[in-house]
Amino acid sequence: MSWLIRFARALRHPNFAVYAAGNVLNLIGHWMQRIAVGWLTWQLTESATWLGIMTLAELGPTLLIGPLGGVLADRYPRIRIAQATQIAAAVQAGMLALLTLSGQLGIWSLLLLMLLQGVIFSLWQPVRLALISSLVPREDLGSAVALNSVIFNSARFIGPALAGVFLVAGGAGWVFVLHACGLLGFWFALSRLHIKEEPVLVVPGRRFGGELLDGIRHVIRHPGMGPVLVLLIASCLLMRPVFELLPGFAEAVFQRGAHGLAILAAAPGVGAVLGGIWLGQRSSLIGLTRLMLQFTVVLAVVLMIFALTHWFWLAVLCLGLAGSALTVSGAGTQTLIQTAVDNAYRGRVLSLYGMVLRAGPAVGALIMGATGDL
Repeated sequence: MSWLIRFARALRHPNFAVYAAGNVLNLIGHWMQRIAVGWLTWQLTESATWLGIMTLAELGPTLLIGPLGGVLADRYPRIRIAQATQIAAAVQAGMLALLTLSGQLGIWSLLLLMLLQGVIFSLWQPVRLALISSLVPREDLGSAVALNSVIFNSARFIGPALAGVFLVAGGAGWVFVLHACGLLGFWFALSRLHIKEEPVLVVPGRRFGGELLDGIRHVIRHPGMGPVLVLLIASCLLMRPVFELLPGFAEAVFQRGAHGLAILAAAPGVGAVLGGIWLGQRSSLIGLTRLMLQFTVVLAVVLMIFALTHWFWLAVLCLGLAGSALTVSGAGTQTLIQTAVDNAYRGRVLSLYGMVLRAGPAVGALIMGATGDL
């Protein structure tokens, strides 16, 4: 059991334990909603291009709004921003539920609501990443990142499975209702945290643009963070978009419908949980960079096999292996950045990390989707 103690050591800290519990509700609902939105998009259009457009609508605003969120995370109390964004996201999910259950949801209203979700998440993303360092001491930061990854990817397994059940039994509207409830539960957990208010870390009177440029310069001048972000950009543009196009694979390639989509979407989550648990046992950063590079290569290989096969269960296996590789490389990247960044720049640097992580797959999914429709 010593491996489990090493992996879960961040849960010794009450603030992180409460945050993690609330985040479970939030992320299960998040993955349920993503599957429901993808399924609705396919049912309304039967177009891989529209799947890419919807992904871009949700993730693309990170390119414009994400850096602003990073500056806000360094300028104002992060916990207040976190609470405000969860309330806004709950309202957005409630609007999706109302329109869907009333039969009024069309492709353009769905697109507008996904754009709204993208804006909200763009403000939340850098705060989410920067907040972790306020919940645990530095020596347990690696455990906290790994636990967050396991929670995220467990939800990636549980959420699609539940979404498949509700899509078949009750329809997408009830998926959105459950997501709104999960967001309110997460808001309540955030309100229970006892965190010392972060001081203003930026120079008074500086404009947002100047503060953002300071963060970019900090990344460029750092000997390690720049190359790590370049590798992340390549991964997000060329490999991660495959996961955004699974509704099209489930229907057009494997002819498996909503049930098949749930299996395909859940497979990376299962693999990612195993990868996160394995990574979380590491108590040292020594060798983490080499490990990150090795698993990036593994990710590329298994995704190529997935793209070439017409055997459904081989595709599921490939996605499971891809989930493990993605978690080890992705969580390793975040751990390296979290431990290297100066706290005065944490929000801005992590906003750049989050911008690449979210906008890269969106752009890649749009290109791949349009190519697939040719």
